[in-house]
Amino acid sequence: MGFERSTEWLSVLTDPTRLRVLAVLEDQELTVAELQRVLDLPQSRLSMHLARLRGGGWARDRVDGPHRFYRLSNGAPAMQQTWRAVRDSLQDDPQLKRDLERRAAVLAARQSSWIDRVAGSLDDEYSPGRNWESLARSLVLTCAFDVVADFGTGDGAMAELLAPYARKIIGIDSSKKMIAAGRERLRRAKIRNVSLMEGDMHQVPLEDGSVDFALVMHSLQYAERPAQVLGEVGRVLRCSGRALVVTLARHREELARSVYGHRHLGFRSRDLEHWARAAGLRPIRCVSAGREKRPPQFEALAMLVERVQHKRSQTR
Repeated sequence: MGFERSTEWLSVLTDPTRLRVLAVLEDQELTVAELQRVLDLPQSRLSMHLARLRGGGWARDRVDGPHRFYRLSNGAPAMQQTWRAVRDSLQDDPQLKRDLERRAAVLAARQSSWIDRVAGSLDDEYSPGRNWESLARSLVLTCAFDVVADFGTGDGAMAELLAPYARKIIGIDSSKKMIAAGRERLRRAKIRNVSLMEGDMHQVPLEDGSVDFALVMHSLQYAERPAQVLGEVGRVLRCSGRALVVTLARHREELARSVYGHRHLGFRSRDLEHWARAAGLRPIRCVSAGREKRPPQFEALAMLVERVQHKRSQTR
């Protein structure tokens, strides 16, 4: 080994982080993710050091399925002697002791099942196929509708979701672009029992008592007069028909106006229930539908209502 190669080979050991990497790889194989947990390093920085160690002949890797494992290279006798000398000088280093303690915990975690490891923190973990979309698409299997009115249908995403479980869906939205995008969505999906029309939620082009289910999904905050929208829901619902209203709970984030165009900074549940009763609707439940984890942590409200008898029927 010449001077140039020897200098390059030894220069790899001049960085404390690379020494930490080699020390924990001395008698164990670890993945990049495991090394991150042991050394508490960002992936980009760790990958840079691993590339230097591998290029210098100090570390080697192997692929096993989706994982790439790293360990200390056997190397030439001179490399082994050099590493032993360096390793002996680190015996009492407190950082190395902490690294080895964390490595022991990481190796112990390998022996437990994924389910055991995420118990109590499942909401923060990725699980294949476990997401809100799969839940929504599964829950609608329990639904059966005749005629549905979708107030503020947007690009027709909810109408597409409900289409297989309804005889007919009518989506109303005031945005021409949203209606056009929704029609294109439905055309691609080959859905023919949904009709989208441009219209005002405050005065929907539907006959009295013509639908058995109404959906107001995150559109009430865009309405100039939300009480009137709920009045329209009550007007078009058949007796005993139901409606689901999902909107934001009351908040103080003005960005909802400036960024998203909301006319209202959410609503209080008691106001929603009051407007529903005034529209001839009986609130069945009005509950929190979850609070977002990321700031500003918007909370959603969900209100399920039922149409009581129309006034005309009550006078008979």
